[in-house]
Amino acid sequence: MTALAVLGVLLGGLTGCGDGGGVGGASAVVAPAATGRSPVPVRSPSHAAPAAPPTLALGPGGLTPVFSHGPRTGGKVVALTFDADMTAAEGARAAAGEHFDNPALIALLRERKVPATVFMTGRWAEEYPDQARSIGADPLFEVANHSYSHYAFKSPCYGLPTVSGPDMRADAARAADAFRKAGVVRTVPYFRFPGGCYDNTSLRALAPERMTAVQWDVVGGDAFATDADAVAAQVLSGVRPGSLVVMHCTRSAAPVTVDAVRRVVPELRRRGYHFVRVSDLIRAATA
Repeated sequence: MTALAVLGVLLGGLTGCGDGGGVGGASAVVAPAATGRSPVPVRSPSHAAPAAPPTLALGPGGLTPVFSHGPRTGGKVVALTFDADMTAAEGARAAAGEHFDNPALIALLRERKVPATVFMTGRWAEEYPDQARSIGADPLFEVANHSYSHYAFKSPCYGLPTVSGPDMRADAARAADAFRKAGVVRTVPYFRFPGGCYDNTSLRALAPERMTAVQWDVVGGDAFATDADAVAAQVLSGVRPGSLVVMHCTRSAAPVTVDAVRRVVPELRRRGYHFVRVSDLIRAATA
């Protein structure tokens, strides 16, 4: 963990996207503990949800609900999710030639007809608007909110800078605004905390947005990895019916993801699994 924290500082904070740093466990629906406070008033959310994808109800105390995996008895389905990470401070690195995108990964998913959910930061959408718009226009995918800045919503969190409590909702709303400006049309009202780190303060801050926080039960381990076979083996050893896998869509900090996915997809299909989006898992959990 110490090594990962150092890498997170040096490489812009991608570390932790594949490690569960939140307060909830890996259950299908993690209900936040009651806090004794009155429910958060519901105001108009900033995200676009034209297709009315399913969400979970607010938890006790009006906290944002947390979802970690789908039903274990609903058949062999698995959702692959990819975090498109870029922090608010990494523009100079992108201008110098560092690649925070991964078009080869998106092309592979399209070629193999693999549905997926991309958790995108607003800063990534600003840097790669054409790619963001293309992903958002493809019915194979759905785009979810990964914050604007990729700063932590709970401290400590793998060395990431921290968003203060009063600014958390504004950061998420800023990401949604970046999606709209880029022309992303298939957004869903789901939020992934940077680093997976959250607490009741952050769950309460985001509650007016009426989003469902999405964690995972399988860590891909592709961040900073150099061995695609090891990443694939980690995913394949962890997947169960209803699993939700976290990986990355960031070439510079997750360079072997494409090769790992190229191994994972046919093997899971051989085992009888079908790929779905996060919205499909949540719909099954709430049916």
